[in-house]
Amino acid sequence: MEIADWVGFFGVSQILLAYFLNTTGKVDTNDLLYKILNFTGATIAFVASCLLRFWPFMILEAIWSLISFKTLVNKK
Repeated sequence: MEIADWVGFFGVSQILLAYFLNTTGKVDTNDLLYKILNFTGATIAFVASCLLRFWPFMILEAIWSLISFKTLVNKK
């Protein structure tokens, strides 16, 4: 596996962990841990997409990162 594969694996693992924790009732979507996992996972996956120069996922992960960042900094 190349470095981009490892980076991408780590990023999507964080997103999937957030999803798993939410669906099993361990965290709520408003919990800080959920928001951090989503933001960091999407940002790392964006970096992996850039390394691969795969535009569809670069766009997807960039938007996901921005939305996740917005929810992370909003106080609710």
